[in-house]
Amino acid sequence: MTDREKRIHEVKKRMIEFYASDPKRTFHFFSVYNFSAVIGREEELSDYETYILLTAALVHDIGIKASEEKYNSSSGKYQELEGPPYAEKLLTDVGYDKKDIDRICFLVGNHHSYDKVDGIDFQILIEADFIVNAYEDHLKSESIRALSKNIFKTKSGTKILDTLYLNQRSQFTADI
Repeated sequence: MTDREKRIHEVKKRMIEFYASDPKRTFHFFSVYNFSAVIGREEELSDYETYILLTAALVHDIGIKASEEKYNSSSGKYQELEGPPYAEKLLTDVGYDKKDIDRICFLVGNHHSYDKVDGIDFQILIEADFIVNAYEDHLKSESIRALSKNIFKTKSGTKILDTLYLNQRSQFTADI
């Protein structure tokens, strides 16, 4: 196991502990992690980009607990406000480099701000989160079509969304 894989594994364990007694949140971040991994592979991200993306997928909603405690809300704006300090502490404790922490915290602090997308890691994180949220929130086909048209930019993220929710068959090129 590489050092990066060890750090990601440690983040997984710590996030399970952080969301103890909250399986819904735990299943959410693991689902976003898994869809991020599939989309990232299909989009041929570098190993480094994948490392940043997968870590961000695990911690993207780390601010929800504090948002609910402070504001009685899990609103995206509060998650973006509260998440980065928690993510920074966790990632520092696990041994991430400052540069990597800064990028991951940027993603955590903006993952509901779709006008701020500045890279493929950010785009994939948003798409994976939407794929999972569409299921969890029981979104209707009209809403999913609008997401596909207005938010999704990657070919593979769009294929997954369309295949899962809009009954459009597709073929993936990589072994999944």
